This record gives sequence, structure tokens and C-alpha cells, in this order.
Amino acid sequence: MIETGLQGKVVVVTGGANGIGRATAARFAAEGSRVAVWDVAEPDTSEFLFCSTDVTDAANVDQAVAKTLAQWGAIDVLVNNAGILRDAILVKYKDGAVVSTIADEVFDSVIAVNLKGVFHCTRAVAPHMIRRGGGVILNASSVVALYGNFGQTSYIAAKAGVIGMTKVWARELGRYGIRVNAVAPGIIDTAMIQGMPEKILQGMKDHTPLGRLGRPEEVANAYLWLASEAASFVHGAVLSVDGGLVTGT
Repeated sequence: MIETGLQGKVVVVTGGANGIGRATAARFAAEGSRVAVWDVAEPDTSEFLFCSTDVTDAANVDQAVAKTLAQWGAIDVLVNNAGILRDAILVKYKDGAVVSTIADEVFDSVIAVNLKGVFHCTRAVAPHMIRRGGGVILNASSVVALYGNFGQTSYIAAKAGVIGMTKVWARELGRYGIRVNAVAPGIIDTAMIQGMPEKILQGMKDHTPLGRLGRPEEVANAYLWLASEAASFVHGAVLSVDGGLVTGT
């Protein structure tokens, strides 16, 4: 069995009340970590420290940092998992006329959570990690940021931006002993995708060499490994957890 070195470590998981975030929080807790969930929704268990947090609000994020530090005095791992999905086609054109275009509100809301939220949380936590002499920051990107996807202008703009910020922060923060990596999940069986048309989901499965959707726990295991001592020389990487979806496209 690989020694992860995560026992007793303080791990923050944004968006940790549901889906991949919930599975990630539970996986770290099972490893013996002390887990703080920063989310707008409260998790269904009291095993985590809950901080009611809107990642789009920088002041609210600062309050979550303060609450976590007051409870445990440290933040060793930050998992920037919080995200939303609001798909829309850039321009719908039919019978020689524009039917609709993507609304500013849709684009801005996705960017605010999926990109700026990652920025807010990392900016708030990084100074603490620098003072402590190290830490781990893990960012949620997506496999669609690597190859594009129909109807996901705002989502892909955010997730591609996360990859870019991961690369920048790896260069900037490595000197302080802070490792920064990203995870790019494929199509994972969570509530976020349940509203997608079955035809689209089946198409994703058909393009995935493993022929199925991923499980939240499989992404959680990737986060755990990247945070562990087993990945101590992995830095600035983007780890795809997609069943080979990119390979299959």
C-alpha cells in the first residue's frame, strides 16, 4: 500500500457538497485528512467542516479561509472543484435568420464560478501556503478544454483558462514548495450531466474507448494521488481522467 502522507492534513474542497466534490471530500477523509467543504450548499454529513462559501465573492472566500484556519490552523491542500454548467450555442441560425445567441449572463456566470472562483480561492490560500513552506493546489479543468465541444463556449473558456492558470502558478509557486496541477475529467456520472440529452451522452460513451461514463470516485482518486507524496515530483501537469475520450475523438 502506498503511503500518501495525507493523514492529519487539512484539505479544502470547493463545491464539496455534491458530485465529484463530495466524492473527493469523502476520499480524503477516508485517508485520515481533515476536510473543509466550501460550498453554497451544506453537505449531507457532519464529518466535514462546512464553510458556506460563494467562490465568486472574494470577501466570502476570505471568510472561509479564516474559519478553516481558526479550526485547524493550516490549509495543506486546496482542491478547486466548484463549478457550474450552462450550455448554449454561440449562434442559433435557422431558415436564414438568427434565432438566438449566447447571453452575456450565461457566459459571465460560468466564468465567475469556474474560472474566477478558482482565482479567488487560490489567491486567498497561496499566501498561507507560502508562509508554511509548501502545499498542494489542484484545479478542476475538463477534457473538453483540450478538444472543444459543441454548445460549451463559456464552459470551455473557463476550463481552458484553468489550465493556463495552472501552468502559470506552477511556475510562480513551485519555488515555495507549492505543487500545482489540474485534473481534466471526462464525462462523469453526476447530477451536472443528467440534463444532457441521451443522444449526446450516448455519443460521448461511443467516443470513449472504455465505453462508459466515469464515476466521481475515479476522479477523487486522481485528486488524492496528485496531493500525495507519491506524486511529489508532479508539477504543472494536467491529468486526464476520461476513459480515453481524447484518444477516441
